[in-house]
Amino acid sequence: MVIHKHLRIFILLLILLVVAVGNLATQWRATDWDHSLRVVVYPINGDHRLETDEYIQNLSEEAFDDIKPFFIEELENYGISLSDPVDIALSDPVKEHPPMTPRQGNIFEIILWSLKLRYWAFQRDEYQGPKPEIQVFALYFDPQKSQSLRHSTGLEKGHIAVINLFANKKQNNSNQFIIAHELLHTLGASDKYHFTNNEPIYPHGYAEPELEPLYPQSYAEIMGGRIPISQNESRIPKSLSEVIIGEQTAREIRLLK
Repeated sequence: MVIHKHLRIFILLLILLVVAVGNLATQWRATDWDHSLRVVVYPINGDHRLETDEYIQNLSEEAFDDIKPFFIEELENYGISLSDPVDIALSDPVKEHPPMTPRQGNIFEIILWSLKLRYWAFQRDEYQGPKPEIQVFALYFDPQKSQSLRHSTGLEKGHIAVINLFANKKQNNSNQFIIAHELLHTLGASDKYHFTNNEPIYPHGYAEPELEPLYPQSYAEIMGGRIPISQNESRIPKSLSEVIIGEQTAREIRLLK
């Protein structure tokens, strides 16, 4: 019996090791920046409203057109020339909602949620094109009923993002900023803002930390999330044209070796 118990533990550890090595290999390949990252967006009606459903039915890949040129320009700033760094495709809508993110869960609850999400995403992957490297499950909400949205989530392990967006063309620019932010989470980038007030953290959450005078800044660091106007004031960027990838984020996603 003791031998069987030790054998089961050994097999479990072996499986975990294989998964860890596989995740590491996938992560390194995704951040080699020598090929196009295949991203598939799976739209979901987040509030079950007819208006949201109508928006999703009319959704096209044009809604993500600014993301590719953003990555092209930012990669060029770090000496990487890639004509097609991200290839974003749109899947048919997904009917079911993903497992809810724990609001204040402990580490074990978060790990369990992560495993559930990865299994859920595997089951819902019915996209007919090439296998995606990053899955984006986009939950859309009618802005007439939802004035604010829960924080989105990007998982490095599994390369899955669950993103809350507004079902309104007028919000398209801010939607693309959120998608780009969460895509970088799946590639290993960390948040660079205070969770209590969403203000960017100096210096890594600032696009131009060496600017003199420091305020006002003209751009947002993508993982800082906002453009600092003063020490205690910032604003959300209007589009990805006001956003850059800072050096610390570039190191985390291996744009800087």
